[in-house]
Amino acid sequence: MFDIQYDADGKVVCTGRLDAAQCAKGQAFMDEIAESSTLDFAQLEYISSAGLGILLKTQKRLAESGAALKIINVNNHIYDVFHYSGFHAIFDIKAK
Repeated sequence: MFDIQYDADGKVVCTGRLDAAQCAKGQAFMDEIAESSTLDFAQLEYISSAGLGILLKTQKRLAESGAALKIINVNNHIYDVFHYSGFHAIFDIKAK
């Protein structure tokens, strides 16, 4: 199960597992983001390479207008995925 929505503060909150089966839902939401945004991963349990692809595509699109994604509350496992994939150099990431 995966859910993505804005919270009361305007952060994008991701919960569950962002894997290939949930990519269409994640991509549709991310395609609507038009300015710098903070993604809160406090409740995200897992991200697959397909999920990483959605983030990278969104980051590249936003960078064209000088905007960017910031990712906060990343658990140790997901932080390792970002580190080993080199995404820590692409995104502003804050661990829990």
